[in-house]
Amino acid sequence: MFNSLLFDLMLVVLIGILSQWMAWRFRMPAIVVMSVAGLLVGPFLGMINPEESMGDLFSPFITIAVALILFEGSLLLDFKEIRGFNKPVLRIVTIGAFIAWIAGSLAAHYVAGLSLSVAFVIGGLFIVTGPTVILPLLRQARLKPRPAAILKWEGIVVDPFGALLAVFAFEFIRFLKSEVTPNSFLLFFAASIFAVILGCGVAWFFGRAFDRGGVPEFLKSPVLFAVVIFTFVLADEIMQQTGLLAVTAMGMTMANMNLNSIKEIRHFKENISVLLISSIFVMLTASLSSKVLLAIFNWKIMLYVLAMLIVVRPLSVWLSTIGTDLSVKEKFLIGWIAPRGIVALTVSGYFASVLGDQGYRDADILTAITFALVFSTVVLHGFTIGPLAKKLNLTTTEESGVLIVGGSRFSGKLAKSVKETGNHVLIIDRTWASLAHARKYGLESHVGNILTEQQDYDLDLTPYRFMLAMTRNDSYNAHVCEDFVPSLGREHLYQTAIHPREENAASISGVGGHVLFTPAISLRALEERVNSGHVIRKTIITKQYSYTQYLRERDDKSILLYILRADKSIEFFSPDVELQAVAGDTVVTLASPAKTIERVKERLEEGNKGTQIEMKELEDAFHKIL
Repeated sequence: MFNSLLFDLMLVVLIGILSQWMAWRFRMPAIVVMSVAGLLVGPFLGMINPEESMGDLFSPFITIAVALILFEGSLLLDFKEIRGFNKPVLRIVTIGAFIAWIAGSLAAHYVAGLSLSVAFVIGGLFIVTGPTVILPLLRQARLKPRPAAILKWEGIVVDPFGALLAVFAFEFIRFLKSEVTPNSFLLFFAASIFAVILGCGVAWFFGRAFDRGGVPEFLKSPVLFAVVIFTFVLADEIMQQTGLLAVTAMGMTMANMNLNSIKEIRHFKENISVLLISSIFVMLTASLSSKVLLAIFNWKIMLYVLAMLIVVRPLSVWLSTIGTDLSVKEKFLIGWIAPRGIVALTVSGYFASVLGDQGYRDADILTAITFALVFSTVVLHGFTIGPLAKKLNLTTTEESGVLIVGGSRFSGKLAKSVKETGNHVLIIDRTWASLAHARKYGLESHVGNILTEQQDYDLDLTPYRFMLAMTRNDSYNAHVCEDFVPSLGREHLYQTAIHPREENAASISGVGGHVLFTPAISLRALEERVNSGHVIRKTIITKQYSYTQYLRERDDKSILLYILRADKSIEFFSPDVELQAVAGDTVVTLASPAKTIERVKERLEEGNKGTQIEMKELEDAFHKIL
């Protein structure tokens, strides 16, 4: 009844997305969860075998999906991101890749026991990491900008070159055996150059067409989807494995063309990429046979994996970055993190078949070696990148930076006060117009939707310990807080109180983060107070002027916003959490202008520094400012 291709596809997609959700919910590496889920429903329980069900469609589906994923990843490669540390990036993706190829090939020959011919093919392939594995890990680890950017660029740029290097090694082997002429090498290099030109040319043509209105908005994403597949297949038909190079060149070109619609394009491709990555990892692991799984436990294969982890990878990174300004800690982290993914699995399957047809007996264990390396690196690097980065002080999650979601006049004033404390602050909103007050106060701002995965790669979110959801949409605020619970922890997530007229007030009550400020107040009410002249005041608590005395004397209409501790850390007021200020702390409130003027009057009178005329002028000045 359930033994059909349709059922298998349904189960693959369902398990893939469920794995993504479990990884998000329990803060685990998504690829680890997907791999384990695929093994459970595949070789362990025997529920599905996608390779058998799909037959001849299995390989083309995987390769096209990899092309789309690689294109989506290359859309993130904006050259502005690596200004200041482009030298180590260039070194790692060139010299480092070459060292990894030679060292990995020698390890495959002397440790795993492969023949030199097969070893150099598989050694070229294993230089890849890839966006399918490195990008999810970077999102969870919250690295500092430089190591994160280097790992991201290496993962995306080296991906197509690994496949090409394997093809080059294979062609070189055939040349040594006099199976091909030197013209084959010329054809290989010519096809590679053609793939780059094709990718850049297609990107330029359609990028200009998008910006000049040549393609309507509702067709941009479908057109791009079709064009990516066309570019990949055309290049791949001319020379095997050059299609990945073409789509990478296409994505990098579009990423640096400053297209007006690039964010919308990235958002669509991101959704497709998440679905494809989830499905493909489940399909590949579910299609493994018990014979391949048993072969993984061969001591030679296990020793080879160990050599790749602790010798080949660190050696390639440390040697290639000599003379760069990378710190020892950064080299150590980058030298450890190199998870392999989909490209390694798919391309190794292709070469296992081709080399087997050429009479190489050891080609039979290529799939086992590849899966052993992929699974080992995904598990080890997935679970260690976060703790290792913290140990090396390459994350900044302990800072008191504040990320405000929602631009408004009040959020601008609040962010300005936070910035004056010396803490990082950023305002993000979905529209440019909403960030007018942030720009007016000279604050850092960003246009985008924080709920899209894309923002994790566009922005460095590591300096921000707190997230304040303060948009005019209370449902959106609740969703923002709920989405970031696994990343920041609910104790660092806040949202403005739900407006009484909110249509979905009942459904979103109790969902999301803590309610902001004491007493709880909605953003609309805050905006009304700011527009009526309320201002942000800072009051220092001393031994002579205690917090209890301050609460007793403060204006009943004032709103308690946050406490700035003596060590410059911040704690936000909330009805859910009771805060106490001590001597040396500063209490920040939103107070009425009348109270502010009254305080100034008292100080002037106490110091006998002003006349009645001066006080009248002061009142007039206050009213003009407000």
